[in-house]
Amino acid sequence: MKVALTAADSFVAPYISEMLGESLVEIPDESLAEPSSLDALLTPCSALIHINSRPVDTSVARDDRESYIIMREHARPILDAVDRHGSLHLIILGTLRVHPQWEPGDDYYGLDSTLAPRDIAAEGQLWIEENALERAEPERPVSVIRASNVQGVPISGPPGNGILHRWAFESQMGWINVPGDGTQVKDMVHVQDLVRVVDSVLRDPPPTREGFAVGSGKAIPMSDLAEIFRERTGCEIELNQSDREEVWGVVDAWFLEDRCGFRPSISLEEMVEEAFEAAGH
Repeated sequence: MKVALTAADSFVAPYISEMLGESLVEIPDESLAEPSSLDALLTPCSALIHINSRPVDTSVARDDRESYIIMREHARPILDAVDRHGSLHLIILGTLRVHPQWEPGDDYYGLDSTLAPRDIAAEGQLWIEENALERAEPERPVSVIRASNVQGVPISGPPGNGILHRWAFESQMGWINVPGDGTQVKDMVHVQDLVRVVDSVLRDPPPTREGFAVGSGKAIPMSDLAEIFRERTGCEIELNQSDREEVWGVVDAWFLEDRCGFRPSISLEEMVEEAFEAAGH
């Protein structure tokens, strides 16, 4: 089984590439402008993974209207190529920034859960998801996967990704900046566990379409998380910093286990330890 990968980033994509091994077919950006070239690359593939979290041009801010245009125009050739392909499972990997601010009791999974893009880039993410889901057919199923607070060290090495790594670095300067007032909760998942879910979905496509979130199923208040760093380093805790870039809430662990047989293999404690090691503590 060959699997195509497009819109590669520098964090999640290398892990997916490593997981796929010889099954990987990389889709370079220049192929998107040549339908015949794109079709040739997709011919041996049974699935296509599109990383859909932000513009491929990382110099464009998430709140810049250009980010929406870039994401839409980058994805349009992909969606059209899937339509031309006889049988292809499209997996769209994005973030939970398409949901509104989380409140206890809200769902973070399923196609019927509330969606409200948090910024312009999230609008672009949602445009791609909705267009793909509308085109889904049994021979061309679509899986939309939205990840919650992915942590880990890129395969190429530090610095790491996620708030744990940011705090591990900041604590060396004597403080950590805590978004919000400390009462909000985060559900963090390691990049390796996220890739395990992608692998499971590759092996078991939906009948037609699906959409769900990936997290650990466990949430920790930011004040409790900050206290772990304070006890470890003696750093000061600076509350009430901007939370615009943050994703709050907890993912439904039962749904993930039922759909993918998934339970996280890397605990929060292990993720914190990894962050300190990557920061040189």
